[in-house]
Amino acid sequence: MSPAIPLFPLDNVVLFPKVQVPLYIFEPRYRQMTAAALESDGRIGMVVVQPQGRPEMSGDPPVFEIGCLGEIGHADENEDGTYHIVLQGSTRFRIRDEIPRDGSRLYRLAEVDLLEESEPEAAAGAMPKLRDRVLEMMRRVAPDRAGQFNASNFEKLDDATFVNAFCQSLDFETLEKQQLIEANSVLTRAEQLVALMEFRLAAQASAGPSGSDSIH
Repeated sequence: MSPAIPLFPLDNVVLFPKVQVPLYIFEPRYRQMTAAALESDGRIGMVVVQPQGRPEMSGDPPVFEIGCLGEIGHADENEDGTYHIVLQGSTRFRIRDEIPRDGSRLYRLAEVDLLEESEPEAAAGAMPKLRDRVLEMMRRVAPDRAGQFNASNFEKLDDATFVNAFCQSLDFETLEKQQLIEANSVLTRAEQLVALMEFRLAAQASAGPSGSDSIH
C-alpha cells in the first residue's frame, strides 16, 4: 500500500506509466494540490471520471478505481497562481479508500494499492509481432509519414514504453484508454491496442474517403 496521494480526476485525460503529459492547472483546488505535491514528493494520482459523473465535475464525481501515479517532472508557476506542469507516469494504482477532507484541504486524497504489471511467459514471443503490427497500422493511417514508423526508430524503447506511448498519443475515446490502463500486463495492453486500431481502421474503410474517424 502506498501512502495517501492526491487525486486529480479528469474526464478526458488518461495517464500511462513511462509516458509524459503536459497539464495546465487553474482550478483553486488543483492549484492547492499541485503546491502541496511540490512541497512533498511531487506525486499526483491521475484518475478518470466515470461518464455519469461528468455533470458533477465541479464537485466530487465518481471515478474509476484504477488510475496512474504521476510524478511532477517540471513545473512553472505563473503570476496568477496557475501552473504548467509535466507529469511523468510511473505506476498504476487501485483506490483503496478516499480520506475525508479536513482543515483547509480542497482536493481529494486517497489511500491506494500500487499495481505491478505481470508479464506472462508468452510476452517474449508475442511482443515483437505486436510491435510490428502497431507500426504497420500506423503506416496505413499516415502514409505521408510512413518513414517515421520504421521499427528501427523504436528499437531503443522497451515494450512498456512503446505500447504505453501509443496508448497515450492515439486519439481513442477516454473510455477506450481507461480500458487500456486497466490491462494487467503490457502484453494484454498491446493486444487491446492492436484490436482498437484494427477496429478504427475497419470503420474508416467502411466510411470511405469522407469518413472522419481518426486514430492519430
